[in-house]
Amino acid sequence: MSHWMTIKDLNIYYGDFHAVKDVSLAVRPQSVTAFIGPSGCGKSTVLRTLNRMHEVTPGAYVTGLVDLDGVDLYGRGVDPVAVRTTVGMVFQRPNPFPTMTIRDNVVAGLKLAGVRDRRKLDEVAERALRGANLWEEVKDRLNKPGGGLSGGQQQRLCIARAIAVSPSVLLMDEPCSALDPISTLAIEDLIAELKTEYTIVIVTHNMQQAARVSDQTAFFNLEGVGRPGQLVEVGATKDIFSNPERRETEDYISGRFG
Repeated sequence: MSHWMTIKDLNIYYGDFHAVKDVSLAVRPQSVTAFIGPSGCGKSTVLRTLNRMHEVTPGAYVTGLVDLDGVDLYGRGVDPVAVRTTVGMVFQRPNPFPTMTIRDNVVAGLKLAGVRDRRKLDEVAERALRGANLWEEVKDRLNKPGGGLSGGQQQRLCIARAIAVSPSVLLMDEPCSALDPISTLAIEDLIAELKTEYTIVIVTHNMQQAARVSDQTAFFNLEGVGRPGQLVEVGATKDIFSNPERRETEDYISGRFG
């Protein structure tokens, strides 16, 4: 199933502060879109609006359209909790439930939704762990705490937890920034595999990573302190990195600022 995500005239606020202005872009199904740009330019903020995590902050709100397969995620009567199941999220630091078993970590979302069938939970746990390239490493210790895994394994456990509920879209907020190079490579390989099934949006500070893993790159920038972040340019990753249309994109990518 193809899952198109369309963002149109998106403006993001924290109370009176206009954090990000006028973002419009389309995210193709079964592809990886990378958000890059200097710190504070709003890329993680935009990511958090795509599954309604932004509004968890008191006073935070958005205007504009975030559309998934023809449904406005901010439309009247749309349940934010359901949105967060359909649009899964993996955070910067691995955040498994440390005292919960590896198996229970993976199926936490299903249990929350009321699934009690042990066989079904076991099947989903195995499928998700295989999907996250973690099954072979943990299949003999599914009843041990998730907090006992290495950092890279914990991040793959969080990815397994996200895909266990069968989302359409996976959001990843700098998923490798707390990991060593070998674990980072494992996550990058995993992203390449996951995009055959999911629409993926990743925020990364690492431009080489964006160039390696993404099909489309969106460059965000900030005009000044206290000014809203904005989308400068979006396009095929190979074009953004080799032949960007905007001078500030070229300056950022060539390391002249940021």
